[in-house]
Amino acid sequence: MLLDFRVKNFRSFRDEQVFSLVAAKDKTLQDLNTMPSGIKAAPLLVRSAVMYGANAGGKSNFIKAMQYMRGVVIESASVMHPGQTFNVQPFRLDSDSSTLPTEFEITFILEGVRYQYGFTLTPQRVLSEYLLVYRAFKPQQWFNRHYDPDTNKDVYEFGSGLKGQKSVWEGATRANSLFLSMAVQLNSEQLRPVFDWFVHKLVIFNDITPLAPQYSVEMLRRPEGRQVICNFLKAADISIADIDVVTRTIPGQAVHFDLAADKTEVREEEQEVHELRFHHVTEHGTAVFGLNDESAGTRNLLFLTGPVLDILDRGTTLVVDELDNSMHPLLVRRLVEMFHNPALNAKGAQLIFSTHDTSLLDNDLFRRDQVWFVEKSADQASSLYPLSDFSPRKNEAIGRGYLIGRYGALPFLADWREVKNGSR
Repeated sequence: MLLDFRVKNFRSFRDEQVFSLVAAKDKTLQDLNTMPSGIKAAPLLVRSAVMYGANAGGKSNFIKAMQYMRGVVIESASVMHPGQTFNVQPFRLDSDSSTLPTEFEITFILEGVRYQYGFTLTPQRVLSEYLLVYRAFKPQQWFNRHYDPDTNKDVYEFGSGLKGQKSVWEGATRANSLFLSMAVQLNSEQLRPVFDWFVHKLVIFNDITPLAPQYSVEMLRRPEGRQVICNFLKAADISIADIDVVTRTIPGQAVHFDLAADKTEVREEEQEVHELRFHHVTEHGTAVFGLNDESAGTRNLLFLTGPVLDILDRGTTLVVDELDNSMHPLLVRRLVEMFHNPALNAKGAQLIFSTHDTSLLDNDLFRRDQVWFVEKSADQASSLYPLSDFSPRKNEAIGRGYLIGRYGALPFLADWREVKNGSR
């Protein structure tokens, strides 16, 4: 379960921003929208959070910050080459920030233990990295790494809680790799659950990793998964009675690298292709359609259904940029309600998403600590803040209040006559 995420000096976020899923003491919708964390410091967490803001305000950048941190953890030890630089983008609209490092920190609960992990980097190297583990109220520092510019070396401090070949892992960790990632690659079983949390417990969909059919196709190939998906689509009032997956092989080419002989070989190999056939049933008859015959909304819903059902089953965290893309507001509401349903979401899955759909700003759907806004200031730096900062009344029309500017995070629209006359 995710507790909070912090980022500083990344894209449009110049100053440190803190996004928290720790529930406030407000008892509104507590039985549905919150869940016990198992730790005293933050006894309840919210099951979902939604972000609003103007186009280009920073919502997508915030999700990309989470995605970038995840990518560095997963790839820095295995994909990055020696001397390769990080493609990190600091805030570039003032000269000071553009030369300063970028900072990330995330706190999550795994098997009843709270982990607080973070690192700081520039394009050239990792400047600091640390891991705190809360097996009791007082944290244990498992490791702390920082760069010493005088010696041009990393300095490590290890706590007694971390066991294993620490000197070996330290020696293998390059300037452009994380100690966490390298230690896991070199078989640190103690650190592997932290690494695996990023790999398996944090799922992100946006323009960099868009929704794809693979999750749902794999579910549809199993009879029980096929039944669950079809039932969900029927409940969404989509007239699809069944979905077949037709698998066939087609000729293709595969490239093989022979490192010993230093040569490349292209081989003819058959490849599997999965085609979806949608069976529609109405009172007037039946018809079978292909995937491209279905609407964009139906395709997006199908592609999302597989991951959502899998995430609810495993209790992981799903982050989606523009969840409402091509989908009716009532369908989006139904997806959110699935995460709020303790019977469906018994393992503590969480949903974080951005949207422009103000019909979801409903006191019956979200608590005040679940709604967040992203806004750019006059100097183009984005800031993130929760609705609870404004202490709205419990019966207040949140959606209307947002659209009239009560909470900020709105676009500033010029008069069309000024645009036409060239004055703006």
